Amino acid sequence: MDLTRLTTCLIAVLLSVHAIAQEPPKTATAAVAEDKAEVLEQKAANNAPVSAAPAAAAITRSEVQAVDPAGTAAVDDAITCLSRTIYWEAKGEGAADMEGVANVVLNRVGKDGFPATICAVVKQGADKKACQFSWWCDGRTDQVQEETRYTVAKEIARKALNQQLTDRTAGALYFHDRNVHPAWAKEYLKTAETQKFVFYRPRDGKAK
Repeated sequence: MDLTRLTTCLIAVLLSVHAIAQEPPKTATAAVAEDKAEVLEQKAANNAPVSAAPAAAAITRSEVQAVDPAGTAAVDDAITCLSRTIYWEAKGEGAADMEGVANVVLNRVGKDGFPATICAVVKQGADKKACQFSWWCDGRTDQVQEETRYTVAKEIARKALNQQLTDRTAGALYFHDRNVHPAWAKEYLKTAETQKFVFYRPRDGKAK
């Protein structure tokens, strides 16, 4: 192996080690929260009876805040996918707006026309450049910029996953900003409004 190639290989190894060192290890608390979230989203996908999760199965405040604390992790677990969606869709809005976004995501899980996991719901349409949630394919960074607002988003995600969050959207599967008037809205039944959003569900109960 010549000197140039050896040098290149050494640099690549060093960069790889550096990248691994920069990535914070997942804590046991975060892992427990993610495992609980996976079970809870499976129940949601299977249309299990709506009731608060038993104390032993419920995600705690400390557990949810341990997941993706810096808002820089890969978006590949239920808590992070739901929290980032709440954050990016409604981070500058009130609690009602943020909770409404969480309601819509959970309402979609497992329903006809939608995937069976939260992350798949959030990322739906990305392959066709027609994301259901615009933040996922807007070409901008998905990393959190305001830690305090992200903390709020994760707490709302925790309650939603635990089925401790009232569905203020009355079963909505869609929403839009009040300042726009999309043509598709005429095909659906308006179910609720918040300061920022208007929520809808299909008239026949089926996604289109």
